[in-house]
Amino acid sequence: MANAYTSPIPVKKTHLGNALASEWTKIKSVRSTMWTLGVFVALVVGIGLAAAAQTTPEDYADVPFTIPAFFGLMLGQICLITLGVLVTSSEYGTGMIRTTFTASPQRYRVLAAKVVVFFVTAFVVSAGSILLVGLAASSMNSGPGAGDLPWAGTVFKGGLYVSLLGVLALAVGSMLRHSAGAITAMLGLVLVPAILPAFLMIWRSTQSLAEKMTDYNAINSLAMIFGADGADGATGTSQLMVLVVVTAIALGGAFALLEKRDV
Repeated sequence: MANAYTSPIPVKKTHLGNALASEWTKIKSVRSTMWTLGVFVALVVGIGLAAAAQTTPEDYADVPFTIPAFFGLMLGQICLITLGVLVTSSEYGTGMIRTTFTASPQRYRVLAAKVVVFFVTAFVVSAGSILLVGLAASSMNSGPGAGDLPWAGTVFKGGLYVSLLGVLALAVGSMLRHSAGAITAMLGLVLVPAILPAFLMIWRSTQSLAEKMTDYNAINSLAMIFGADGADGATGTSQLMVLVVVTAIALGGAFALLEKRDV
């Protein structure tokens, strides 16, 4: 048509990079992100530094310098779980998810962008907090009595473990689409396996199940990663692999339900 309208704005085909930019804008501009990450850093670094101040070089003879961060992570992981849920469920609660899917009809791309942005943010913050505590503990307690155990692996695996817990929470939030319900489900997933073995050990038939739950619950998994007392020299690699598999399955369910459900 001779008089057809032509937009002066260049039209480009969208891609994952556009979705990543959108999700990064969302996550950095929402107050809940700053609050939850701020509390996480305060817990990990604050408790870690307080614990490191009460130690001596001899306390690190057979544990890495990052061990004080473990005590803060036991509480701090709840912050990342909460944020992971809110990354997806908050948009369903406000109805803004309709606007998101209108702007980006490829729903899988939206969820993939949320996962990538959240995981990178969570890992950088968590690994950075653990590293800061490790450096502080090392500077305060370096001496002939301290061991020379490598602790870079605990920074990586510790940050990876709690970040994957947050991604698992994100997947649960996407499937349930309800903030309170998803947070409750994730808290149950983290806390129940740490409490239930005490009751399951009463009966001989459930003792093996109790032992597995004890080995693979979130708190003991972090203890093994950081080499805390009672970890029996384990490195936490098997616990980390189990979490990777569980998170991958949950993400698969989230992607499958995303395409089958209405908004």
